[in-house]
Amino acid sequence: MAKVEIKKPIVDEISELLNGAQAVVIADYRGLTVEQDTQLRKQLREAGVVYKVYKNTMIQFAVKGTEFEALSSHLEGPTAIAVSKTDATAPARILFNFAKTAPALELKAGVVDGTYYDEKGIQIIATIPSREELLSKFLGSIQSPIANFARVIKQIAEKGE
Repeated sequence: MAKVEIKKPIVDEISELLNGAQAVVIADYRGLTVEQDTQLRKQLREAGVVYKVYKNTMIQFAVKGTEFEALSSHLEGPTAIAVSKTDATAPARILFNFAKTAPALELKAGVVDGTYYDEKGIQIIATIPSREELLSKFLGSIQSPIANFARVIKQIAEKGE
C-alpha cells in the first residue's frame, strides 16, 4: 500500500472537521502533563469543541486552498487543533483560560469566522463572551427599564390606595 493511500483518509478527516467550522485555533501543547491534557480535553468537549493532534504536514494538505490556509505558517513543532462549528469564541476562550493555569500551553494562531488572527489576536478573541452570555446581557439590559417602570407604577398604585 502506498503512503498516499494511508495519508489520504487522515487529510480527508481533517478537511471534514474544518468544513463549516466557525473557529479553528492551533496551539502548542508541548509540556502539558497527562492530567492537564485530560482536563483541557474535558473542558473543550463540554463546550462542543473538537480537539485533536495531527501531523503538521497532514494539516497543511487539508488547509491548502481553504480559508484556513494562513495557519500553515504556524505549523511547526507539536500542534493541536481545536475546532468549533457552533461557537466562534469557544476554542480561543477555553485554550486561553487554560493557558493561564498551564503556561506550557501556547496559542499559535487561529481563524474565526473566516478571518485569520495571530497569537495576540486570538487572545483578544478569547476575551469576548460567548453568544449566550452576550444575549443574556442584552436581554437583561432591555428588561431593566421595563422592570423599573413596572415597579414605579406599582408603588404609585399602592400609594394611591
